[in-house]
Amino acid sequence: MRRALIAAFCALLLAPLGARAGNGAQDYSPAERLLFMTAQLKDVQPPAQLRYAFKKSGSLEEGFTDGVTVALSARADGGCCDAKGAFLSAARQQQTPDVPGARGNPVILYFLEHDVREMKRLTGGAENHFRQRIRMAVYQGAQVRDATFQYRGRAVQGQEVTFSPYLDDPNRPKYEKFVRKNYCFMLSRAVPGGVYGIRTEIPGDGKTDAQALVVEELFLEGAQLPFPGSTIAPDTRSSS
Repeated sequence: MRRALIAAFCALLLAPLGARAGNGAQDYSPAERLLFMTAQLKDVQPPAQLRYAFKKSGSLEEGFTDGVTVALSARADGGCCDAKGAFLSAARQQQTPDVPGARGNPVILYFLEHDVREMKRLTGGAENHFRQRIRMAVYQGAQVRDATFQYRGRAVQGQEVTFSPYLDDPNRPKYEKFVRKNYCFMLSRAVPGGVYGIRTEIPGDGKTDAQALVVEELFLEGAQLPFPGSTIAPDTRSSS
């Protein structure tokens, strides 16, 4: 069931949405192309394993630290890659589908599927509603900017994709406490798997709760975190 949901999410993310260009091709946004249409695994030499540190913090509920892995093996033709994910562990583990012939890094879809499940749990809303809001935000409202990250003691160039899907949601009154949630995807071709990190934050109201309500962060091991408030310790072990 969960495999089918992630497959449906992937189809939703890549479904035609915007206007078509003059030649009849779909007009995807720069954010869509970076997140969902880039061959992030192109330069990976299988077999390899991408490892990510995951941390949840904030004032709303108890936080935790855990890990996420994406194991990559060669396709039948020797190219990269067939992917097998493990998202969190023990009671928190989210079932993830194998992705044969993956081009993009499936950790993005795994994280987003986890995210919409959490939004459903926190608000009582429908998962598909949150998927649609994310899809629309990536197409219409996402900002893309160049960025520099620190990876294993060296500066690497990349892009940040940021968006806030719920500010203009017609259903906003049903979950007002969470509508300022923001998303930041950090991408770089200079790191294994192309995904440096992902961070979401639900800010506090600044009055009764100055601390963020919920922060979830996923960073490639070896990353040096760019956020002053983050407490995930960079890992110096190999990611391949």
